[in-house]
Amino acid sequence: MRPVRAPEFLQSTQASYDAIAEAYTAEHPDSLAGRPLERALLTAFVELVREPGLPGNPPVADVGSGPGYVTARLHEAGLPVFGVDASPRMVALARRAHPGLRFHVGSMTELDLPDETLGGIVALYSIIHVPDDHLPAAFAEFRRALLPGAPVLLGFQSGDEDGHQRLTERYGREIALDYYWRTPDTVAAHLAEAGLELHARVLREPGPGERLPRAFLLARRPGPVPREV
Repeated sequence: MRPVRAPEFLQSTQASYDAIAEAYTAEHPDSLAGRPLERALLTAFVELVREPGLPGNPPVADVGSGPGYVTARLHEAGLPVFGVDASPRMVALARRAHPGLRFHVGSMTELDLPDETLGGIVALYSIIHVPDDHLPAAFAEFRRALLPGAPVLLGFQSGDEDGHQRLTERYGREIALDYYWRTPDTVAAHLAEAGLELHARVLREPGPGERLPRAFLLARRPGPVPREV
């Protein structure tokens, strides 16, 4: 059987982050350190994971884990968590920075996980590299992998309307990296189409060094929450 070729956007995202991984990690060893709102939302996510009483203490996935600082914070909060990133170099650096945690190479559009195994998914600033025509597949994968009642936390650049930009250089390296910013309504509609129910939305104004607002959506996979007998 011939191997399935990864979508072009995934190949370019992987190659671009492989090229800038060291510089990016040096600049962003823990971007949550100066962002109290993001930390508060992550705390809310942790509480939502624990709230349903999902059986078996299921794992949580940090999708687009990059340097691994979100994965580490979820681990410190007591959740069984692992990181997934498209860039092998980013995964290697995350493993080096957080040797006690698990990271592997993967794509949010094709999670290598059985159905209904995750207790939650965090994707902070990772759907920003997914084109519109691939976003439904990503959210469908989220729903497939989540247990009923399990939450999703998304973070992404936003604005008054959807937009797109391709960067060809960063940190002095040649790249081909697409960025997509979307309104909360656009992303919420994709979540609903995938069968995920919106729980909350937050919009933050741009901070120092930021050009666009930041949007955060909390959603859940609906359905009866299984209980241990």
